[in-house]
Amino acid sequence: MTQIKTQIGRRAFIKNSGLAGGGLILGFSWLNSCKPKVVSEEELVREMPKEWFDINAYLKIGDNGLVTIMAPNPEFGQGVITSMPMIVADELDVDWQDVLVEQANFDQEDYGWQFTGGSQGIRRRWEGLRMAGATARHMLIAAAAETWQVPASEITVSNGMLGHKGTDKSAGYGEMAATAAKMEVPEEVTLKEVKDFTIIGTSRKGVENHRIVTGKPLFGLDYQFEGALVAMVVHPPAFGLQLKSFDDSQIQSMPGIVDVFKIKTLEDGFTRGYFDTNAFTDLVAIVGKSTWEVMNAKKQLSVEWEPIGDSRFTMDRFGTQMNVDVPSGLESTDDHYAKMNEVATKSATTTRKDGNPEEVFKKAAKTIERSYSCPFLAHNCMEPMNFFAHVTDDGAKLAGPLQAPVLTAPTVAARLGMPAEKIEIELTRMGGGFGRRAYGHYAVEAALISKEAKAPVKLVYTREDDMTCGIYRPSYRADYKAALDEDNNLIAFHVKAGGIPETPLFANRFPAGAVDNYLAQQWEINSNITIGAFRAPRSNFMAGVEQAFLDEVAEAAGKDPIEFRLELLERAKNNPVGEENEYDPDRLAGVLKLVREKSNWNQPTVGTHRGVSAYFCHNSYAAHVVDIVMDGDTPKVENVVCAVDCGIVINPDAAKNMAEGAIVDGIGNAMYGELTFKDGAPQQTNFDRYKMIRHSEVPKNIEVHFVKNEIDPTGLGEPPFPPVFGALANALYKATGRRYTKQPFITDKEPLVG
Repeated sequence: MTQIKTQIGRRAFIKNSGLAGGGLILGFSWLNSCKPKVVSEEELVREMPKEWFDINAYLKIGDNGLVTIMAPNPEFGQGVITSMPMIVADELDVDWQDVLVEQANFDQEDYGWQFTGGSQGIRRRWEGLRMAGATARHMLIAAAAETWQVPASEITVSNGMLGHKGTDKSAGYGEMAATAAKMEVPEEVTLKEVKDFTIIGTSRKGVENHRIVTGKPLFGLDYQFEGALVAMVVHPPAFGLQLKSFDDSQIQSMPGIVDVFKIKTLEDGFTRGYFDTNAFTDLVAIVGKSTWEVMNAKKQLSVEWEPIGDSRFTMDRFGTQMNVDVPSGLESTDDHYAKMNEVATKSATTTRKDGNPEEVFKKAAKTIERSYSCPFLAHNCMEPMNFFAHVTDDGAKLAGPLQAPVLTAPTVAARLGMPAEKIEIELTRMGGGFGRRAYGHYAVEAALISKEAKAPVKLVYTREDDMTCGIYRPSYRADYKAALDEDNNLIAFHVKAGGIPETPLFANRFPAGAVDNYLAQQWEINSNITIGAFRAPRSNFMAGVEQAFLDEVAEAAGKDPIEFRLELLERAKNNPVGEENEYDPDRLAGVLKLVREKSNWNQPTVGTHRGVSAYFCHNSYAAHVVDIVMDGDTPKVENVVCAVDCGIVINPDAAKNMAEGAIVDGIGNAMYGELTFKDGAPQQTNFDRYKMIRHSEVPKNIEVHFVKNEIDPTGLGEPPFPPVFGALANALYKATGRRYTKQPFITDKEPLVG
């Protein structure tokens, strides 16, 4: 077993020695409990302890042995509400059937960095969650040793039972809870060896599955509060416009309408946080008694807009102050591509250079070049943005779907002019996130509307509101060039990438480190269209184009695409170029070898066209083989085999589901996703024009395989997503004989670049 100091927890572990009913509560500053919630159906069929004790606690044990574990991170389908408590329960050594799980509310003092995003949830909390369970186990053992007057080293634990072989005594955790609560928090705890895990690494059903399939209230849109009004906002129809005036005379007398007023979500001069992205800070709010009545009034509201000039605001990027310039104008997609075409031919900022690629290109036996581009994308969470707020002079209660309450709460406090400790945020389950809900402007809007209306309100976005208010995946372009010598060895590689308004480049990722002469350059074109994190930011473009280009280079070299990549990775492992390479060549090669084996790569099925890709991002590695068949002139994805190395897998079935979802999501975005603009206005405002993948278009079969190792868990929510774009492009090439360089792949347009 592994000894680990409880230094982090000793200051923060909270014991209550005055517990009635024999309950034990363990908490620590960044993982603590929330207030009691309504008893679930699952809990009703169990025999409950006489009392539960929610006194700032994270882990509580009842007198009958039931354990309640709080899930600290917000849940949007990735399964952390199940997998995080599984980690605690394993180290506690309790039977999973005796565990109840509750979603914790926002509490920065107790939970610290409550943020779901970046595939960092399990990775960041892995050690602390284990420590929570192990410390409770240690204290229960100490309680049994004291009670039975035997050495603690002789106490055994298993599935919530304590035992002593010499005296033949045994007791459940519930029987020792009261005594354990009085024990000293240990200086060190012993964590299990990986081989001793009994819950981690086994498949467990999601703790909310039954409530989901039976339609029980879980999501923000389900949230109910007695007397709450419904609110909607009206924002400018185009980027580059702002509110000038509005006339509410026609709607004030409409049925159910309570009030209409202007709100300003961010004050002029306010230093924004990194996730305070918001193109439209001046809005019209409509408050009424029902969603339907407010929607009807919204359609009748008379609003006048005006162009906004160039502007600047200050941003605090996690401690670094920076000025952000926002250009004026009404932008269009055709102009975007024209500008990218122009800028891509000019010089760019060099971010990495190995060797002398310019000279090597002049002497190359073969040169391969290709350009790629992609459009803006909308997140399109199935649950549109929404939030509840009840602001009074005494404080503010908010509730809703939010990925980053730790980042939204300070802005809410600043705008309300209220101390942060007076703001309570209840976290509901999210109907999708993908980065969109990390930007909590809609929570700020709800709070300001409630304050002005002097009533509890539930802010609801329509689909059109959601798709047209910004925070998109940027539009990108990348230009690649590769050189081969007479023996078809890759001797030089050049990537130049940029976008509107940011570059997608990762200069130190594969094949950096595997080529002697390597050049990475980047550029950017500013825009007033707001962008934000979109599942695997930047990687969701770079992985696809990099892997599509490597396939083309492999073909030019006359090599199998997997063998070609493995040769480069062998070089990166044994004789790497440079010292800043981000990836582990062994782990990247590992997923390629696993997907080659599991897909029977060397024995393709007749009539099937295959594409492969592999990529590193968010500390993990994923590889895919996509099989396409042609139905007349229509390509159909028949089968996908996926290999992932994300370290220790907590809940295999849930992990498999997440990879499957990423694959389907990737195929849908690659084939169909596109958001375009005309004079600043998004041209796709609902699913009638913004195509999402349909059930009939998903692969008939998806296999997911995990590399087995004992590496601490790394990311999983995002890593399987980016490589799908490349594997799909490569399979389409095999099926059609045409290189797919512009997303969406299914478009009938001629390529605008490349």
